[in-house]
Amino acid sequence: MSRFTFNMPDIGEGIAEAEIVEWNVGAGDHVEEDQEIVAMMTDKATVAMESPVTGTIVEVAGQVGDMVAIGSMLVVVEIEGEGAENAVEPAESSTTTEPAPDTAPEAAQPTSEAVTEPKPEPAPVQVSNTAKVLASPAVRQRAKDIGIDLAEVKPADGNRVRHADLDAFLSYNAGSGFSAASVKRDDEELKVIGLRKRIAQNMAASKRNIPHFSYVEEVDVTDMEAMRADLNAHRGNKPKLTMMPLLITAICKLIPQFPMINARFDDEANIVTRHGAVHLGMATQTDGGLMVPVIRDAQGLNIWQLAREIGRLAEAARDGSATSQELSGSTLTLTSLGPLGGVATTPVINRPEVAIIGPNRIIERPMFVSDGNGGERIEKRKLMNISISCDHRVVDGYDAASFIQEFKKLVETPVLLLAD
Repeated sequence: MSRFTFNMPDIGEGIAEAEIVEWNVGAGDHVEEDQEIVAMMTDKATVAMESPVTGTIVEVAGQVGDMVAIGSMLVVVEIEGEGAENAVEPAESSTTTEPAPDTAPEAAQPTSEAVTEPKPEPAPVQVSNTAKVLASPAVRQRAKDIGIDLAEVKPADGNRVRHADLDAFLSYNAGSGFSAASVKRDDEELKVIGLRKRIAQNMAASKRNIPHFSYVEEVDVTDMEAMRADLNAHRGNKPKLTMMPLLITAICKLIPQFPMINARFDDEANIVTRHGAVHLGMATQTDGGLMVPVIRDAQGLNIWQLAREIGRLAEAARDGSATSQELSGSTLTLTSLGPLGGVATTPVINRPEVAIIGPNRIIERPMFVSDGNGGERIEKRKLMNISISCDHRVVDGYDAASFIQEFKKLVETPVLLLAD
């Protein structure tokens, strides 16, 4: 028997450390070569680490939420034979999901070294059957919330339990008859880690450093919704249009007049960069939390191309396949809760951007409209409030209000959205 130390590999330029977000193994567990052993989150991505050898885990770097420096011990594996006598390179990691905006100092290159000197045996770590089951943090939390032991759920595909497997388990074991609305649950303390920790840090930094102000205006989208329905009715094999591509088109048409809206502020260097290209961040809710995939050069895409890119990026964010490049570098963000979107919102700016735009829920109500003969009549119209939050260090209230008023004119005369 000999021991192999798997050190934390270099997983990206400028990355100095990573946070443990989920262990798939514990001390005493047998692992196969290339088996996923731990999920690590950096400032740029969540990375699945795979064991480079087959053997038994005898030591792990720490608990969920702990930080591990590049080049330091991640796990120690006891292996049979002479395999540990030779240098074994760490398995290359695979990026699976979410970045955050800032970068850490440049890190030193890691090394993997075999440990042949005997070490004291670590204290045994109790690992439950549920902990040994491969599943994402979102699936684990859902199973915990509804009281399912993951060890009892049989995966339909491979050995990883997914949401569909939980659905099948619930369906098969569903009871019948009447029951109480709910049951009393014990209080629980949840450690803020991973993506939720990054979101908390970024939002706190945004509110702490940026003097926000918000402006809200009512927009009549009746004609735009009618145009959208007509375009969808004749779209052929093109993707179905939601309101988002039309709103993005309106924004992009106005940016040349209002370059201060499409900007980033480096408050340490005291430099504002007004970007010529619109790299539009699209706030997207996922099982793991809020992500912001980026539509690159949105100003160069037509409504159908925007619709296709919106669908692709949203799906990539939700299934964890979005790359770091697709989740960073936005110059302006659009956030929408769709039909859940309330009357008005005051969204938090995606720092270091200086503005964020939020369309709200469409409602129908009677309005006075011109009858074309100098009089007025009452008509049912579709109305939506549009919100914008801005960094008052860079954007004046007059600029934000002027931008939204011009946006209102475009949206209420939607044929202009399709004009060159």
